[in-house]
Amino acid sequence: MEEDFTGVNSLSGKVIVLGVSGSIAAYKAADLTSELRKAGAEIFIAMTESATRFITPLTLGTLSRNPVASSLWNEGSSWQPGHIELADQADLFLVAPATANQLANYAHGQCPDLLASIYLATRAPVLIAPAMNGKMYEHSATIENRSVLSDRGVTFIEPVTGELACGYEGVGKLAPISAILSAVSRVLS
Repeated sequence: MEEDFTGVNSLSGKVIVLGVSGSIAAYKAADLTSELRKAGAEIFIAMTESATRFITPLTLGTLSRNPVASSLWNEGSSWQPGHIELADQADLFLVAPATANQLANYAHGQCPDLLASIYLATRAPVLIAPAMNGKMYEHSATIENRSVLSDRGVTFIEPVTGELACGYEGVGKLAPISAILSAVSRVLS
């Protein structure tokens, strides 16, 4: 269990769009959502289809107290606001966890899914917490994509070194929830 976020109610009135991509670390979005709500933020969850295989939209919808979006194709039929409205109302677009695929989509302006569409449409600050195998994280393509995004003003919460889900030891583990919360607080203060 993560320590309590010291900035209770420090995010009051802030709208955070939390993007969850298809990393095994997606299950940590539940704790992150709970802690952001405790801090007073309104949370809207946008998931990739792959993320829904690791954690259900029902879980994140219950914790956020808002409907969860996971597809561009049904956003008008199951809930509002749509991806452009989410992008417009966000005070922060936070992606945790972010896969190598998401970093590549963002760096190259591709929109194959809801998260990438929100990324391109938002003018809010973007905060990304990558989580992936260390070899993927340290691959030259991923390094280049991170550099492109950093040059565009994206802030990264670097992954930590530890035992990865694939069995390897190395960099790529999602940063602790407390570190993500601290970064959110810094960006929104």
